[in-house]
Amino acid sequence: MQSIRPVQSLQTKQAIAKPYVLSTRQLFLFAFAIAATVANLYYVQPLLPEIKNSFVLSGLESSLLGSFTQLGYAAALLLISPLGDIFPRKNVVRVLSCTLVVGSLLVGFSEYNIALLLGLFCIGVSANITQQIIPLAASLSIPSDRGRVVGTLMTGLTAGILISRAISGFIAQHYEWRAVFIFAAVIAAYIGLLLNARLPLNQPAAKLAYPALLRSMLTLFKQHKLLRVASITGALWFAAFNALWVTVAIHVMDEPLSFSVQQAGLLGFIGLSGIVGAKVSGRLVTKLGASRLISIAIGLTIAGFAVLMLFGASIWGLVFGIILIDIGVFAAQVPNQVSVFSIDPAAQSRINAVYMLMYYTGASLGAAGAMYLVNHINWQAVIYFAMGLSVLALTHHRFQAKHY
Repeated sequence: MQSIRPVQSLQTKQAIAKPYVLSTRQLFLFAFAIAATVANLYYVQPLLPEIKNSFVLSGLESSLLGSFTQLGYAAALLLISPLGDIFPRKNVVRVLSCTLVVGSLLVGFSEYNIALLLGLFCIGVSANITQQIIPLAASLSIPSDRGRVVGTLMTGLTAGILISRAISGFIAQHYEWRAVFIFAAVIAAYIGLLLNARLPLNQPAAKLAYPALLRSMLTLFKQHKLLRVASITGALWFAAFNALWVTVAIHVMDEPLSFSVQQAGLLGFIGLSGIVGAKVSGRLVTKLGASRLISIAIGLTIAGFAVLMLFGASIWGLVFGIILIDIGVFAAQVPNQVSVFSIDPAAQSRINAVYMLMYYTGASLGAAGAMYLVNHINWQAVIYFAMGLSVLALTHHRFQAKHY
């Protein structure tokens, strides 16, 4: 328990410090930086067939390539995110920006498998820039405005994920796959320079050695009931969300819809509805309260899965159901994360790391369960599975609502 004392001491200092108000210009810069950075996690996905041909890889080897960015991102959540509590986040972002440029160039000019894999892993690690900016922006905003701030940042995150594959495919079609990563390196360098010029230099007061810093994450999880409740609830609904999205292409390419690969890819644009959910939720969280808004949002998600149960075999039923689910998931994420950021200002990076690790774990388990069900039973079983997870998320949240 000794490792928590520096955290408590900083709370006192921040309570008497003059609050820093985040400007609108800074907020939109942060959202743009998040969009441009998170896109790097997904550039590789449409390029896997071309990379496979360039390096003469097997089907299994090429499918594993896409996991190296995600593996790097997961490692950074655990090992890099907490550094924001003991180092100025601006310094952490500087290092990650340089790593992103180097990783992108390494992939773009790679001639050997090991260089390709190392570059993809570095790209995944560097995407942790997003998890440095989000808690920093939350700490710079006044409590009454925090919902709007987080909602705007989530809008940038969603937009970056959505446009990444389109940008990657467009560049590769007109040039070649390596050009995508050269482009990514240029954008990363530009964003890095912008952030270096515009990010404020915060001064963390936590004085912990790195091993103690990592151990304190478990202590924080045990210590704060709200962190446990929010993390478990978020992991459950995100597991349901991921269960849908990793299997929906399989469903629509099968009968009776019989989509082509290109048509199945266009379903991703329905995810634009998530931007609406995040933006509206950010404006309502102060008015309705986090707990009530989360309940409404999960309710929308459950309604969406109900539509898919009944009408998922028709294109209009599928689209309407997915829209409800995407709006619900992203609308729930904003108040949940705002609540998490309010727990302990001095430990925001570690708390955010714990929350996102649980979120990431939920997504992975949801995807694994869904793939098993769609391969051994059918897609309808996936929807029942996701509905069950969503109902469990709402039940867990309602029973623990007093902690919000």
